[in-house]
Amino acid sequence: MWKRCSLIFLLTLSLHAYENEFRVENSNFTLSQASLPAIFSDSEDRYLYNYDRLRVYDTFTYGSFYTTAIVDLVNYAGESYINSFEFDYIRQLKPDMPFDTRSTFQYYGSDHGVMYGKIHRLYGGYADEKHQVTVGIQKISMGVGHIWTPTDLYNPKNSFALEPDEVFGVLALSYSYAPSALSTVQSIVSCREDKSLKYGFRYKAFLDFADVGVSFIYSDEIRMYGYEIEGDFFDTGAQWRSEGGYYQSKILDKAFYQAILGFDYAFKNGINLTVEGYYSSDTFTYAQQLLYFNNELAANLVQSNVYLGTSLSYDFDIAWSGSLMMIASLEDQLGSFVAPTVTYTMNDHHKVSVGSMLYYGERGSEFGAFGHTYYLNWKWSF
Repeated sequence: MWKRCSLIFLLTLSLHAYENEFRVENSNFTLSQASLPAIFSDSEDRYLYNYDRLRVYDTFTYGSFYTTAIVDLVNYAGESYINSFEFDYIRQLKPDMPFDTRSTFQYYGSDHGVMYGKIHRLYGGYADEKHQVTVGIQKISMGVGHIWTPTDLYNPKNSFALEPDEVFGVLALSYSYAPSALSTVQSIVSCREDKSLKYGFRYKAFLDFADVGVSFIYSDEIRMYGYEIEGDFFDTGAQWRSEGGYYQSKILDKAFYQAILGFDYAFKNGINLTVEGYYSSDTFTYAQQLLYFNNELAANLVQSNVYLGTSLSYDFDIAWSGSLMMIASLEDQLGSFVAPTVTYTMNDHHKVSVGSMLYYGERGSEFGAFGHTYYLNWKWSF
C-alpha cells in the first residue's frame, strides 16, 4: 500500500513540475500592393491579394528543461499576385540551414490560391541562473538597434517588411553563461545550407556608464567584429544605444564598416519616441541586393551611406493605438519610407490594424522606385 501511495505522490510532484502552454494565432492580411520593382519598367500594376498565416505554438517545461515548437500553415489567395515576379521572389527565400523546413506549394482553384506548411521554430534546452543551452531551429538575437541591427548576421530585423520581426530561424547550438549578475558570455554554432559551420561569440557586461558588449561572427565567407553599447543618457530619462561592426566578405570581395546611434524617450503623455541614425562606409546597387538576396550580409547591403529613422507610438485609449515609422536616405537623391499604422484592440483575442507602406522620392531613386502598399490586418488568438 505504501509503495502505491509513494508512486502516486511522486507522479503528483511530476505533474506540478510539468507545464504546457498551447496557443493558436492567426494573422490575416488583405493587401493592395504595387508591382515591384518599378525601376526596371514603367509598369504600375497593382496586386490585390490575401495572405493568411495560421500559427500553432506549443511549449513544454519540466523544471529547468524546455522545448518549443512553432508551426505555420500559410495561404495566399489572388491569381495576379501568385503569378507575379514578387511571389516568385518570395518562393526563393528560405532559411540558411541544410534541410527544408517548408513543404511543397499546393496550388488550388486554377492557381488562384496556394498554401504550404513550415516549421518556424523547433528547439529545446536547459536554463538555470547561470547557464542556458538551446539547440534546434531558433532565433539568435544580437545587437541593440530598434530600427536596424547591423551586427545581427543570424536574424537581422527588416524594418521595410510587412512584419519586421518575422524572421527565419537558424539551426544552431547556443550556450550562454552569466559569470555575474551584470555580465553574460554567449557562444553560437550554426549549420548552414551547405553544411558548413558558422560561429558566433558575444560578451556583454555593465560598466560604470552603460552595458557594453563585443561580438565576433565567423564563417567560410565572412568575418564580423562588432560592438554594442546601451545605457541611460545622463539624467534626462532617455536611453541611448549604439552598435556597429567591421565586415569582410569573400563573395563580395569587400571590407566595410557600419554603425548605428539611437535614442529612446517615453513622454509622460504616453508617446514613445525612437530615433536612429545609420552609417555605412560602402553602398550597393539594387541589382546587387537582388543578386545576393541569400547572402549572409544581405541585410547589410544598403544603397545609401547615411539614413535617419524615427519611430513613434501612442495609445489613444484602452482600445485604440497608433504607430508611425519614417526612414529617410540622406544622400543626394533624398527619399523616404513612411509606415503609419492604426490598431483597434477588440479584446484579449482579437485585434484589427490598418496600415500602409509609402515610398517617396524621385523615380529611379532608392525609395522612389517603389509603389505604395496598403493593408488591413486581422489577428486573433486563443
